[in-house]
Amino acid sequence: MSLPIPVGSFLHTNTHNTFFIMSTPGIDFPFTVFKVANMERKLDELGTVYTVHYTVTRFRDGEQAGAYGSLGFEAPADGTGIPYAQLDEETVVGWVKTQLGEEKVTEIDAALDAQISEKLAPTKSVGVPW
Repeated sequence: MSLPIPVGSFLHTNTHNTFFIMSTPGIDFPFTVFKVANMERKLDELGTVYTVHYTVTRFRDGEQAGAYGSLGFEAPADGTGIPYAQLDEETVVGWVKTQLGEEKVTEIDAALDAQISEKLAPTKSVGVPW
């Protein structure tokens, strides 16, 4: 299933991830979606991918929060690899999750959950009293 990821208000930026929050009425069960936003590749025989730009969107309780990141990749040492034209999103998302590692994937999910919790039960606000 392909879900559109709308551009939201940017709330937090660090070296690798930019987080945003948007409302998504009607989604009441928690799940996370990794998507490939773009890839950078060499124009060699394989079309070797060296950078993957990805998005992560967490959906919970009718709300969503998202992150954007980029990762660099090395070509396989033995010169083999999947030709660019034969890549699919599932494979590339697998590369992203593997390079991030289980701990970082869990950390991203938790950060997005925290943003959703803040949206659902705000503890901060902006404005003036008049």
